[in-house]
Amino acid sequence: MANKSNPVVYFEIPVNDMDRAIKFYNAVFKFDFEKENIDNNEMALFPFADQKLGISGALAKGEIYKPTKDGVIIYFGTENIDEILKLATASGGQILYPKTDNGIGFVAEFEDSEGNRIALFQSKNV
Repeated sequence: MANKSNPVVYFEIPVNDMDRAIKFYNAVFKFDFEKENIDNNEMALFPFADQKLGISGALAKGEIYKPTKDGVIIYFGTENIDEILKLATASGGQILYPKTDNGIGFVAEFEDSEGNRIALFQSKNV
């Protein structure tokens, strides 16, 4: 049976140092995290509200989680891509792909504190 909603419902971003990763994502996006231990893995859950559009996920630390720039790319929506890139680099991140107009909006990518490639999307309708 086909799924009648969008295909992605949850994500996990691998981390090596949970406290460092929480500090980075809080500094860049102002996210508050809820720490959990799930299946013997250390997790820090991103905010989630049922009444809002989109999905949520977690920072994840455990034997199976390996940060990389070569895997799946997660896009975080933002209303100010320039500000997020500035906060990411000020927090120790590195720009991997500069702000670029893709026709429907702006995209960019940066490396987080753990070595993951993280992407950004800003709509032109902001």
